[in-house]
Amino acid sequence: MQVSLVSTNGLERRLEVTVPGELVASRVDQQLKDLARTARLKGFRPGKVPFAVVRKQYGGQVHSEAVTDLMQKSFAEAVAQAKLRPAGDPRIEPLQVAPGAELRYAAVFEVLPEIVLQPMETVSVERPAATVTEGDVDAMLESMRKQKPVFTEVDRPAAQSDRVTIAFEGRIDGEVFPGGKGEDLHVVLGAGTILAELDAALVGMSVGGDKTVPARFPDDYGAKAVAGKDAVFTVHVKKIEAQSLPELDEEFIRGFGMPEGGLEEFRAQVRATMEREVADTAQQRVREQLLEALYTHNPLELPRVLIDEQVRDLQVQMLRRMGIQKIEQLPPREPYEAPARKRVALGLIIGEIVRSNGIRVDRSRVEQRLGAVAASYPDPDSVRRQYLQSREAMAQLESAVLEDQALDWVQSRVQLVDKPASFADLTGFGRSKDPSQQRMTADE
Repeated sequence: MQVSLVSTNGLERRLEVTVPGELVASRVDQQLKDLARTARLKGFRPGKVPFAVVRKQYGGQVHSEAVTDLMQKSFAEAVAQAKLRPAGDPRIEPLQVAPGAELRYAAVFEVLPEIVLQPMETVSVERPAATVTEGDVDAMLESMRKQKPVFTEVDRPAAQSDRVTIAFEGRIDGEVFPGGKGEDLHVVLGAGTILAELDAALVGMSVGGDKTVPARFPDDYGAKAVAGKDAVFTVHVKKIEAQSLPELDEEFIRGFGMPEGGLEEFRAQVRATMEREVADTAQQRVREQLLEALYTHNPLELPRVLIDEQVRDLQVQMLRRMGIQKIEQLPPREPYEAPARKRVALGLIIGEIVRSNGIRVDRSRVEQRLGAVAASYPDPDSVRRQYLQSREAMAQLESAVLEDQALDWVQSRVQLVDKPASFADLTGFGRSKDPSQQRMTADE
């Protein structure tokens, strides 16, 4: 077998391979002989078909199969001989495949880049350092109380934070729009769950009161049929309830899944949960900085084939999140190019860290991660069994653990600088958020 290698452009290589005609003929003859043992042709007993007849009947098909097989095997041997690492499958260009002659073909493919890891000892990474205070626990308990408000019916006009039960009918151009009618819609005034004009109009209304309210749906409203349109609503108030916070008593505690132990034990559990969140969030911040540092300190020329695969994966993921099944509706690739390049580069860099440092997957960490994943489902034992029975699922877990171990190796070499932070700074707890979507249709 003769092999010639040419670097065509960047990471692309062109490998021309020549397989002697004698080897091709020998392979074809052997496959024909194997076929003759079982061939069934009219007028002949099974296995008794003359070789010349078998060659005439099947020679062309067998030659094609033999050529394909020889291409695959010779390509693998040529790549190993040249010590190349293909980034993807080759594009085969047949040069000479006629029967009775030598086999010549060209294989065009990209190779993985050579990676020389840069020292990380001069890289500085900030590690958030936050302590959960008694005030933080108090604020969390207050937030938990707000999650379970108590509503008590009152006989007075509606005010901010009251829950008002209404019947409503909305019309656009004089016609009731789909979902524009409801009988018992609960609205907490000021919560931003309905159109702003309606929310404002309900303040001051009393039970039994009626009002006609013009309103406009935002241009980015979730229901596209009414987005950006003017509507007129008629509303009728059926009930008004004042909102208050529940007491921190045993009933409240049981509502959060703690049947016994009292308030102090509940506070301790809340604190422990907050401290785990602090630790997890701090480590995630460090992880993000480590990945960014690896990416910026180790610039690579990347195989186009890997970038294209990653762009495609990101496009398909977006389709699934949008609930679209038709693959031809893929979004434009441009927004996904940069994140795809980063993913490919980091995958190669982390792979090199694992390889060059002889890192082996830590089975105990795989077991720990599997336990954490399973615990997030209603039936952990069933999920655990499903993972253990799926080689692909376990391989994904092992890959994630190897990445964590590689980042641990990087973290042990960078300069970690503790940066004081509060629980709110680190987790975003207590920040006010605008309602992500207003609602004023009965079927949403």
